[in-house]
Amino acid sequence: KLLRNYMKTCLKTAAKNDMKVRVLGDIEALDEDIRTRILELEEATKDNGGLNFQIALNYGSRDEMIRAVRRLARDGKVVPETIDETVFESYLDTHGIPDPDLLIRTSGELRLSNYLLWQLAYTEFYFTEIPWPDFTKEELEKAIAQYNKRDRRYGGVKEEEDV
Repeated sequence: KLLRNYMKTCLKTAAKNDMKVRVLGDIEALDEDIRTRILELEEATKDNGGLNFQIALNYGSRDEMIRAVRRLARDGKVVPETIDETVFESYLDTHGIPDPDLLIRTSGELRLSNYLLWQLAYTEFYFTEIPWPDFTKEELEKAIAQYNKRDRRYGGVKEEEDV
């Protein structure tokens, strides 16, 4: 019931804030009326140009990759030799969404917990002992300040400066 009510609220909030909503995860295991509401929510907000808001429901990254490979195989349009990162990404739940720049992991946890494994390849991580319910605006500002000090190379090697 909570999820059903949230979907109604989310649609109103999305319309009010020009928000595009995407649900990540395997929605097939959810009740039909919830699946219908999810699809209606995504359809109703697909052209919104403001904030991009993703909701992970029944989501696991390994499952997402397996479902992507199955969709790719069923598609029949792709020649195996042409499969590259761009093609593979187009079959993920997150297709068309930029990879995260920063992941904030709260509650002292030091693991990814099967979350966005593909998408986090070049993401910066911020770990804090503070539990999620107590994570404040000030804590967010600390995380962003630390992020802004990082030297992002996206897998590249930093050139040594001449001495």
